[in-house]
Amino acid sequence: MNTTPVRWAAARLQTMRGDRGDVPGWVLVTLMTAGLVIALWAVAGDRLTQIFTDSMDSVVDGP
Repeated sequence: MNTTPVRWAAARLQTMRGDRGDVPGWVLVTLMTAGLVIALWAVAGDRLTQIFTDSMDSVVDGP
């Protein structure tokens, strides 16, 4: 088959048009994940930082 890149791209874009419905779902999942991380960090940020610091200190300094 001897198709030019332009014809191939046009055909590919034509078949991809049906996939557009998934974009809002991915956007929603991303925004909800970011919102959960922000909410969790706002509520437990100091404690999470302390847990991380203690863990890193035990690895570097030993028991």
